[in-house]
Amino acid sequence: MLEQLSWKVGGQQGEGVESTGETFAVALNRQGYYVYSFRHFSSRIKGGHSNDKVRVSLKQYRAITDHTDVLLAFDQESIDLNVGEVREGGIVIADEKFNPKAPDHVRLFVVPLTKIAEECGSAIMKNMVSLGASACVLGLPINIFAEVVEERFRRKGQKIVDQNMLAIQRGFEYVKELGGALPEFALKPADGTRRLFMMGNDAIALGAVAAGARVMPAYPITPASDVMESLIRKFPKVGGVVVQTEDEIAAINMAIGAAYGGARAMTATSGPGLSLMMEAIGLAGMTETPVVIVDTQRGGPSTGLPTKQEQSDLLAALFGTHGEIPKIVLNPATTEECFYMMGDAFNLAEKYQCPVIVMTDLQLSLSKQTTEPLDLSKVQIDRGYLASEADLLPAPQTEEFKRYKVTESGISPRVFPGTKGGIHKVTGVEHLESGRPNETSRNRKIQMEKRMRKLRGVEIPNSVVRTGDADADVVIIGIGSNVGAIAEAAERLRSEGLKVGHAHVHAILPFPKHQLEAAIGSAKKVLVVENNATGQLRHLMSFFGVQHESVDSLLKYDGGPFLPSEIYQHVKGMF
Repeated sequence: MLEQLSWKVGGQQGEGVESTGETFAVALNRQGYYVYSFRHFSSRIKGGHSNDKVRVSLKQYRAITDHTDVLLAFDQESIDLNVGEVREGGIVIADEKFNPKAPDHVRLFVVPLTKIAEECGSAIMKNMVSLGASACVLGLPINIFAEVVEERFRRKGQKIVDQNMLAIQRGFEYVKELGGALPEFALKPADGTRRLFMMGNDAIALGAVAAGARVMPAYPITPASDVMESLIRKFPKVGGVVVQTEDEIAAINMAIGAAYGGARAMTATSGPGLSLMMEAIGLAGMTETPVVIVDTQRGGPSTGLPTKQEQSDLLAALFGTHGEIPKIVLNPATTEECFYMMGDAFNLAEKYQCPVIVMTDLQLSLSKQTTEPLDLSKVQIDRGYLASEADLLPAPQTEEFKRYKVTESGISPRVFPGTKGGIHKVTGVEHLESGRPNETSRNRKIQMEKRMRKLRGVEIPNSVVRTGDADADVVIIGIGSNVGAIAEAAERLRSEGLKVGHAHVHAILPFPKHQLEAAIGSAKKVLVVENNATGQLRHLMSFFGVQHESVDSLLKYDGGPFLPSEIYQHVKGMF
């Protein structure tokens, strides 16, 4: 029996590929298995090849597999594009409708998916027929789908629910007549523990709610839109509001305005939107207004690859704004970290009164994965230095409140509009402590140094998480969703006798120079793994003075996520 299984469904976008994968993944997750699901889809509403690869296992994995055990194909193109990764002796289940052809190294099950679906009520239900066929081959009972089907279709009435369950049953029965379950594809039983199943964007939204965020202006953009759509459902329950703006420039400016007014405010975008927000991010830095920006990276430049994986916004996040401001850039790697890091982001933004950018990537944003229960007690709200009575001016007020007061820490007392004794000016030009414009050389130097002093000496805890062998032959450095592929490659390498360390970067500004140097230690070699063409993380290491005599890069920028085997093979070639 298998401890893990890789199952994949493919077809034309718009014919139920996503719902098929979602139903299969949720059902298995609820049986207690760990599930990781990655969806490949085209940047159009309908048409073009789409697939969903689901990994089911008895322990947690954070990456897709190198191979596929079972491929479910709705058209010949799905076989042609994906059969190469189906392992020797693997299974292809295909619709009889298109007269499928597959190479000899796989076992082909031809099932009249569309015909059976039509007999059950509608051709659109072929995805349910295919789930029944898959269940039979894998030795799974069809009742594991009942709860998921009920939840998905109950709003359409009991008749639709019954038709879909009938379609699953008919698919199961048809394959049973062909030979039924294949014992070598049966999964070992799971423990039955119910765990969460969500994508990074869901966790970002939940984390924002838990952190006290209540305003989100945003403009829809793949792959960030799910954050906005999730908060549209959640914010009204806690007195919050989501505003769909006319563009990203309006979104960031509205978020800055809401934050100035006293709300915890955020926006979410991707690379093209982040580019448009740069001037306003500078405004937040100059006015010392806390705001959180989520950047879900995708392939660029320009429109680029809107629905594909990339990590090429790192330099933009650090250096994109004109002029110089203090800001913080965080990088979660798992759904759990997406949730907790949103709390950190809002606390840091208000503590240091500056913009905070939370950078995810498409794989983390949209991949659904089994997630351990979230602990709300770990989310603490710290609103930073709010003006006390001693800071405020007594009545009658004869001078203006020093909103930008020069302090040793660089952090000034903050007030919300309407606070008695807290009247001050706010402007994007250089200003005095009161906010009044002043462009003298002396004042410019004082205020510039005050702002930049805020982050002096700050090292965010766990900016780098180091695992693996202490006396490593090689330390693999990664960022974002590559955490799973690196961890799995490292595990394989250790099983062959190589000592491997894994250093994952969770914050890149302030840059964790000392933490990275400690993580590298005395390793013979260093490998930096990232999804871009120029090695941006490696360049940042050099720019900030992290030195090692043997640093190599493994880059991938074809739109796909890293496979564990790609990292494994590269490290093998280094020795």
